Amino acid sequence: MRALSHPPEKPASLWRLDQPLLLASASVTRCGILRAAGLPVDVEPAHLDERATEQAHLDTGARPETVAEKLARAKALQVSTLHHDRLVLGADQTLTMDGHAFHKPADRAEATRQLKALSGRTHQLTSAFALARGGLILGSGSATAQMTMRALSDEFLERYFAAAATETTATVGGYHLERLGSHLFSAVVGDHFTVLGLPLLAVLPMLRDLGAVAE
Repeated sequence: MRALSHPPEKPASLWRLDQPLLLASASVTRCGILRAAGLPVDVEPAHLDERATEQAHLDTGARPETVAEKLARAKALQVSTLHHDRLVLGADQTLTMDGHAFHKPADRAEATRQLKALSGRTHQLTSAFALARGGLILGSGSATAQMTMRALSDEFLERYFAAAATETTATVGGYHLERLGSHLFSAVVGDHFTVLGLPLLAVLPMLRDLGAVAE
């Protein structure tokens, strides 16, 4: 007698929607954070002139620490207008010190200037997110981590740039804390997800409120 076949069981999941979350960011780190939390994710990066958009907000008097949320909302809205039926997550991160905004360094020389400016001082990393559907923002939020960098010697910087290579120009501040950037710091106040670029502990409650994740 031939054994009866059964359709494969769907893997257990906390996700309740029929379609995966649509991430409006090319960040491999953000995507990894969401998937590690058991969320199904599709990726479609927003195409936004971030520097021009950021400067436009600063010109209107917006505090540098709040610009990340404005950028996250802009990214979520842009992708949401193309996929009206999808729940879209936009995200952004800004680095500020004494009210001055830093940007992703264009080359090693600029990364060196940034690290020397941050050396021995405390700066703020603000990570923000926004959720959108049907071209409308459903909610947004942000979290800030206080990052205290130790005093960096010239010898260390030479060795760091040689070892970290392109990592130093891949993100604002010239470091990834989860990689060689850990050698730069003496103290970090804030949750790890915020430092990596996505305030997951603020995102998850909103997803639960929207019925996208089991409560």
